[in-house]
Amino acid sequence: MHMMNGYGFFGWIMIIFWIGLFILGILLITNYLNGGRKRTPLQILKERLAKGEISEAEYEQLKSVLERDKRG
Repeated sequence: MHMMNGYGFFGWIMIIFWIGLFILGILLITNYLNGGRKRTPLQILKERLAKGEISEAEYEQLKSVLERDKRG
């Protein structure tokens, strides 16, 4: 008797294909919902300043820390 009704190895390939396609779809949807871009630390800092979460002094201090870390 044959296992998997004769699909054999091809059946496993199809299972892996559909799982991969499902995962790819989830990743694409997630990327689309996030605006398709990654925010840099400086962009996040600018947004926090614009929202009033931090003062200009805090912004300048944190910006200098980020620039220092970026240089090495």
